[in-house]
Amino acid sequence: MPTSLPVRADALALMQDWTPSESLRGHMLSVEGAMRAYAAEFGEDVERWGLAGLMHDFDYERFPNNAHAADAEHPSEGVRHLRGLAYPEDILEAILGHADYTGVARTSRMAKTLFAVDELCGLVTACALVRPSKSVNDLEPSSVKKKMKDKAFARGVSRDDVVNGAAELGVEMDAHIALVIASMRERAALLGLAGAQG
Repeated sequence: MPTSLPVRADALALMQDWTPSESLRGHMLSVEGAMRAYAAEFGEDVERWGLAGLMHDFDYERFPNNAHAADAEHPSEGVRHLRGLAYPEDILEAILGHADYTGVARTSRMAKTLFAVDELCGLVTACALVRPSKSVNDLEPSSVKKKMKDKAFARGVSRDDVVNGAAELGVEMDAHIALVIASMRERAALLGLAGAQG
């Protein structure tokens, strides 16, 4: 694997340039945090995994791909752009693999982790925002699991992806949710999820 990685500050600037939406920016930052936490847990490259999380949806607003085309729009357009910036292929493969419709198999642990944390980060964010505290700091895995069963809550979050992602990664659901919550607590202020006491 190449040793030179894109600089995070440059990646962040590109992500922000392509993504006006604060909520989508927050989502990518939360996924970055979860990826970094799992990389540390698995003894992998924290910076490398973090970049995959930070950039996985950066092209979503420019190329929304409502038709779920396999090789056009999100995430394919973004990956083409990142390839032109010499992003490592393992990161690009993970980004392509987080969208089932691309047909790119998730063979690496990084790719499986990105898929596993993506929708879960969205669910955790939604759960935190409906709490009286509006904070992730007092959110417990049991609350997330309860909300997951409520199909009317956070309808945009694919429960199948959350369940299948944990299964693909080979992690137990409670531990998986706890790790993602912990990673989001570490950057709660950055994510706007520190609440009133924040």
